[in-house]
Amino acid sequence: MDASLEKIADPTLAEMGRNLKEAMKMLEESQSRRVEDENGKKLMSEDIPGPLQGSGQDMVSILQLVQNLMHGDEDEEPQSTRIQNIGEQGHMALLGHSLGAFISTLDKEKLRKLTTRILSDTTLWLCRIFRYENGCAYFHEEEREGLAKICRLAIHSRYEDFVVDGFNVLYNKKPVVYLSAAARPGLGQYLCNQLGLPFPCLCRVPCNTMFGSQHQMDVAFLEKMIKDDIERGRLPLLLVANAGTAAVGHTDKIGRLKELCEQYGIWLHVEGVNLATLALGYVSSSVLATTKCDSMTLTPGPWLGLPAVPAVTLYKHDDPALTLVAGLTSNKPADKLRALPLWLSLQYLGLDGIVERIKHACQLSQRLQESLKKVNHIKILVEDELSSPVVVFRFFQELPDSDSVLKAVPAPNTAPSAVNRERHSCDALNRWLGEQLKQLVPASGLTVMDLEVEGTCIRFSPLMTAAVLGTRGEDVDQLVACIESKLPVLTCTLQLREEFKQEVEGMAGLLYVDDPNWPGIGVVRYEHANDDKNSLKSDPEGENIHAALLKKLNELESDLTFKMGPEYKSMKSCIYIGMASDDTDVSELVETIAVTAREIEENSRLLENMTEVVRKGIQEAQVQLQKANEERLLEEGVLRQIPVVGSLLNWFSPVQASQKGRTFNLTAGSLESTEHTYVYKAQGTGVTPPPTPSGTRIKQRLPGQKPFKRSLRGSDAVSETSSVSHIEDLERMEHLSTGPEQNTQEMAHGPEQPPGDSVPPASHPEALQNRAQHPEDNHPQVEEPESLR
Repeated sequence: MDASLEKIADPTLAEMGRNLKEAMKMLEESQSRRVEDENGKKLMSEDIPGPLQGSGQDMVSILQLVQNLMHGDEDEEPQSTRIQNIGEQGHMALLGHSLGAFISTLDKEKLRKLTTRILSDTTLWLCRIFRYENGCAYFHEEEREGLAKICRLAIHSRYEDFVVDGFNVLYNKKPVVYLSAAARPGLGQYLCNQLGLPFPCLCRVPCNTMFGSQHQMDVAFLEKMIKDDIERGRLPLLLVANAGTAAVGHTDKIGRLKELCEQYGIWLHVEGVNLATLALGYVSSSVLATTKCDSMTLTPGPWLGLPAVPAVTLYKHDDPALTLVAGLTSNKPADKLRALPLWLSLQYLGLDGIVERIKHACQLSQRLQESLKKVNHIKILVEDELSSPVVVFRFFQELPDSDSVLKAVPAPNTAPSAVNRERHSCDALNRWLGEQLKQLVPASGLTVMDLEVEGTCIRFSPLMTAAVLGTRGEDVDQLVACIESKLPVLTCTLQLREEFKQEVEGMAGLLYVDDPNWPGIGVVRYEHANDDKNSLKSDPEGENIHAALLKKLNELESDLTFKMGPEYKSMKSCIYIGMASDDTDVSELVETIAVTAREIEENSRLLENMTEVVRKGIQEAQVQLQKANEERLLEEGVLRQIPVVGSLLNWFSPVQASQKGRTFNLTAGSLESTEHTYVYKAQGTGVTPPPTPSGTRIKQRLPGQKPFKRSLRGSDAVSETSSVSHIEDLERMEHLSTGPEQNTQEMAHGPEQPPGDSVPPASHPEALQNRAQHPEDNHPQVEEPESLR
């Protein structure tokens, strides 16, 4: 068995198999297996699936099948998904599910004692670790299920006749459940669906707008809403507060909320990621106040990196009958065994291991927050929450001539359209930055989210991901380095957007498409001759042109990325240009797009015209060949067409008939005879095809320089000047070295001429006359080097 398990490629499945085997051996020492030989007829039918036929399969084959289903086939491309880091504590949690199935087979008395012990131990340990004294625990798979049970308990507590009269009691005095505007999405709808309450029973409490955090509940406004509900004859039932909101990790003012709930008899329930810090030695006062609430929901699975571990709702209530009716307690052993994986894992980790994991996550958060404070163009949204284990940040840039390019809150005198455009541009850039960071540093566990006020932001919540992904301090440093490396691209792209817009608007044939959701320098569309500007429908001809244009642009192998897609407000195809650097030549880019698109359109027009010409030429050739055949029949006669008679006539009296055919000249577009080809045994060259249209200006690039890159003009000018001066110095030195020798030879022997040369000497009158007529030949000409042409 052990040798077979080693064949499993997945180490997690192999380790689970070995642990399960050892556990089963220890639990089944006093039992023996009975092997029964089946002599009867086995059920073999075509209706039975293949894996179920026969006598079954062994464990190795089944685990191999599970592995293939988990990781896919070998032919499939591997997908970049987050793989959970399952350690020894994870194996204990997984083993708990297998042991739970085995324990359920015990007799009722042993099962009752064992499940009661497991439930009581786990409840006591969690209450001591998270400072919730004298509490009860409810273990559930769905995180929101505990809150639904708490709401049911609150209804039974406040409405004494609810068990007898049912919803008639609620109709006379409607309950009200208060939720923060920063609560996780869908929570209120889930509660109404589970409890059967109408949506008017929910009341969303707004967050602070003037003072305090904009993600904290407005306590003064909440008190006003409670008083209004009481005056209307409604019953304030339950308040859900946050100790770490789902978005940015802010904590409500739990102390003041608890006082308000005690004043009006409202049940206070708290949930959030910051509840994990209750296990640490130092806890902030806002989080420490949660220990006085009526109930709280904990999620130790992601905090401690434990897979398949249930969530826990701790609550305080003295009436066990009401908790049983509400569903918080159960007499079923299977419900009590939900705590078994957590019971095993807590014992394996111990208090030091639990505290160490939570402390490590908080240190990662503080490390990232301190590092991001030193980075320009990065705004941290939780600077006032020094103890929060959640860091939310975003990219922004301010220019000297404006208040802010990317602003979260619009100015009073700013046009709504301009503000929305800047807001969407900011969101697009931050969305691109978040996706890039997730790919470069997958162990960081970043999340891209959209906030109502700030826009698109990036969240780092190590308490929910560090234990699962194995995040370390080096990963945080790598994340900061990646952010710093991406900032120049973001700032340059933002600055080049306006230049790109002006260049496109000044180029004939191009249309600038305003798409604020695209994280690049811009979007452009080529308007061909048959383009209907007023139509919003898809254009097949334009789509073909843009597809060919995209192929040509990608073949240039530049640093820019090009994509094709529909326009922001219509179905017409456009070219989307990605992020750019500071040395991007926008004018060359726009001109290349216009020239290339124009060439593609002209070539397509030429092809269409040539197709029509070829079709007409083929029809004309068929008509002429038919006439030639008729003339040949009249010339040869009918007898020569008979098979046997024609052969005899052709043998006695051969016919000297020339082979006539037709050829179509694609260049000239005319139909010609093939007589020249048969006579001279060569095909005519025809007319020279017209040249391919090209751009008016073609930029000369240096060796190794990629397209759309600005050249260093200052260095080019210096090199050109130095090259010219160097050539002049060489000419001057050559003239000084050869001049005296040449004069001496001329004085002694006269000018030497080759035989037959008619060029007169320099002193001859004819030579002087030629110099007078051509003065440009008097100066020596220096051939320009190839590098300067």
